[in-house]
Amino acid sequence: MKKIFDQLSMRCSRLTTQAYSTSFSLGVGCLEKKLRNPIHSIYGFVRFADEIVDSFHGYDKGRLLTDFREQTRLAIDARISINPILNSFQETVHRYRIDPSLIDQFFSSMEMDLEKRMYNADEYDHYILGSAEVVGLMCLRVFSHDQPALYTKLAPYAMKLGAAFQKVNFLRDLKTDYMELGRTYFPGVEALCFDDASKKGIEESISRDFSEALKGIQLLPAGSRFGVYVAYVYYLALFRKIRNTPSELIMKSRIRIRNTQKATLLAYSFVKYQLNRI
Repeated sequence: MKKIFDQLSMRCSRLTTQAYSTSFSLGVGCLEKKLRNPIHSIYGFVRFADEIVDSFHGYDKGRLLTDFREQTRLAIDARISINPILNSFQETVHRYRIDPSLIDQFFSSMEMDLEKRMYNADEYDHYILGSAEVVGLMCLRVFSHDQPALYTKLAPYAMKLGAAFQKVNFLRDLKTDYMELGRTYFPGVEALCFDDASKKGIEESISRDFSEALKGIQLLPAGSRFGVYVAYVYYLALFRKIRNTPSELIMKSRIRIRNTQKATLLAYSFVKYQLNRI
């Protein structure tokens, strides 16, 4: 029965989320139950593409990414794939009417990562749009299902939240991106000369994104608001820890939030949510 395969496919997406991101899993677990699987399917899809360009060293990444893009298209057209991750993703694409242009934009950014480069301002904006902002829009499609007016209203905020998360990731991974992958995402910033002035400018941009994103979180439907807020609180805590770390240390170590602190942040988020203070 195909139902068994579909259930297995969704389980693979869920396991992928849990294996790669404890923080994201924490947020998804706080969503209304019916929303969890589609968000897992989006994460699994995004994660696999990202792994191709970031981790599959020694293989033909360009060919692998091209194949994955084509398999995604075929899965959506046929409404099935023997790749469990793509099978669960195509189901979400159809059920929640995810615009194919969002998927194309995502792959456009992933293709940029195939070459080692320093990003200029236009490339940086393009990359953020495809790698983060459209992912926020995919998730918003799930959260605003059958409410097109709500989607239109919250789209700018979802994009800001995705941008904030991605920029925090860039800061956190500055050393790895430069030393292992040869990338410098922030325009006009030389990783080996990264200083407090450069860091402050980036942090101001992230602060603005977080501030705008919170306005949208407050307007989300009840079933998704708490889960998204948990992810927001976690990334905000990570951002604050990075902000309090001197620039010279950013290039020496990867800043993390311990699991014990994540539990504390979850409890904190729950109290604020219950008191309607988010």
